Amino acid sequence: MKKFAAAMVSLAVLASSGAMAEEAWPSKTVKLIVPYAPGGYTDLTGRITARFLEKDLGQTVVVENKPGAGGIVGTDFVSKSAPEGYTFCICSVGAVSVAPVAQKTSYDPMKDLDPISIVSSIPQTVIVNPKLPIKSIPELIAYAKANPGKLTYGSSGAGGLMNYSVQLFDARTGIDLVHVPFKGGAPATAAVVSGEVDLSFTNMTDALPQMEANTVRGLAVTSAKRSPFASDLPTIEESGVKDYVVESWNGVIAPKGTPQAIIDRMSAALKKMAEDPEVKAAFAKIGATPVYTTPAEFSASISREVKQWAGLMDVIKAK
Repeated sequence: MKKFAAAMVSLAVLASSGAMAEEAWPSKTVKLIVPYAPGGYTDLTGRITARFLEKDLGQTVVVENKPGAGGIVGTDFVSKSAPEGYTFCICSVGAVSVAPVAQKTSYDPMKDLDPISIVSSIPQTVIVNPKLPIKSIPELIAYAKANPGKLTYGSSGAGGLMNYSVQLFDARTGIDLVHVPFKGGAPATAAVVSGEVDLSFTNMTDALPQMEANTVRGLAVTSAKRSPFASDLPTIEESGVKDYVVESWNGVIAPKGTPQAIIDRMSAALKKMAEDPEVKAAFAKIGATPVYTTPAEFSASISREVKQWAGLMDVIKAK
């Protein structure tokens, strides 16, 4: 009986220490991995999120950029990180819902990642170098058909949403734009400004300041509805391309196996973040909308997107 009692005491101590460890989280610096180059939509989302989490969690939160392969490199890094609550991803739809069904990746979003919440959403914006004689989506399609293989577009890398949104556009319109990959949306947008590439389907964050400076010309947005941040731009569907809607999101995702108590704590913080006036104002400046989803809702959304893009890949490959 004495041995049994001692064993029970030991188990109680272990359970208590485990609970205390979870309650103490975070006890050191938390990393938010951004799988793209600095300066773009995902990077800015990461920095807005880090600032809020520092206040809410009472611990240092740093952003670390790990760009490459349209977000795949950084997302893969997080999927293989220790599930201890100190490494999270500011992931995007391209590397999570599109790339795994479009090509072979070393991670499975449904098996190797724990989604916590979408934090923002944004449309892509079709921009062209203003020296081109193109002022609308119909003119873009006509120019591409008259000049096959001539128009180039920049993206955040092969396998990312920017890449596949153009491939889907090509499939829907019967044109063939030439891909030039970069390490993020910001460099791809800068390449349109400089004339290194002709156009890009870039995030509103990167497009807005350049459109305001007249260094690029905006043609349309890829979302189902017009953006309140550029209401003069029609949607691609409004411009005559049927069955074309592509929207981008950023969300906080943890390595699979992260303790549920930590996921719940992070989820609660992100719910508050979505309603924070300073956060709303910060996202408005970059043309994005704050969002909150529960972990279950986020996981279900990814599952739906994976199925959707799996079907769209058949369309893209058949073009």
